Amino acid sequence: MNNVFIDVTVLEPRMKHPTIFDAFDNVAEGYSVVIHNDHDPKPLYYQLLGERGNCFSWTYLSNGPEIWEVEIKKNEKNVETIGEIASKDMRKAALLKKLGIDFCCGGKRSLEEACLEKGLDVHRVKDELQNAERVTPAGPQMDFNSWTLSFLADYIINVHHTYVKENTRLLADLSEKVAGHHGAGNPMLITLRDKTHELLRELTTHLKKEEQILFPYIKQLETPGFRKDQQQGFATVKDPIWMMESDHDLAGNLSKEIRQLTNDYTRPANSCNSVGLLFHKLEEFENDLIQHIHLENNILFPKAIELENKL
Repeated sequence: MNNVFIDVTVLEPRMKHPTIFDAFDNVAEGYSVVIHNDHDPKPLYYQLLGERGNCFSWTYLSNGPEIWEVEIKKNEKNVETIGEIASKDMRKAALLKKLGIDFCCGGKRSLEEACLEKGLDVHRVKDELQNAERVTPAGPQMDFNSWTLSFLADYIINVHHTYVKENTRLLADLSEKVAGHHGAGNPMLITLRDKTHELLRELTTHLKKEEQILFPYIKQLETPGFRKDQQQGFATVKDPIWMMESDHDLAGNLSKEIRQLTNDYTRPANSCNSVGLLFHKLEEFENDLIQHIHLENNILFPKAIELENKL
């Protein structure tokens, strides 16, 4: 079966997911099921991931507020996603970042899809990825894939959550200072302040949800004798993961908007040192956020779903 289009709005509620699953199971590798819906079908993504595994890409063709259309493409066998490529070798992750390929929030796509979106020659990118393997790493390379879920969750909290918390006040104050002193002559700096504050507020709430709800549950999954029916508050780990990945999408989009506003963090001519420092700290913040989201979306969360399914 080739590409399939399903208007979910005309189906009975009890038939929606079974119809989509049946179509996905029968579509040929490399082809897609496109669904048309009147609300965000993201819960379907986690159900499909949990029951069929990481064998598809999920691309929004329309993203609300009234109509949502999603292309669910069945990956060809043994085709790695860009998230998997990045998770196995940080040298390749660095190259993908340099090329502007989003491997954290957009990590479920194939390399071919990502290159098509960016207008890149996929064969040239594949050659560059192979060359990256020959580059001697600068410093020790951590094998995040080999870590236990508990150790990885603690690492994310101690490294990336701590980084966000330690830099939140600095970025908030610095963006406020720059907008106050120079915003009248450069309105972009006022918009930049507002976007920066929005990003920081979003992350502050997000970190609390991870530290108080999701991460403790993920760590319990590795506890001997743990049973899913002991968990209160949500039926499956896929529910809070869905919320966290939605937060990641929002934070990632805000970060991209900040990069665009600043012209890739290019300091304006004749700007003061405060503007230069703000741009430098925002770029540093984005680099940490990319690694932060990558570790969760592409390693921690899929492994947590896989482990819970085995219980």
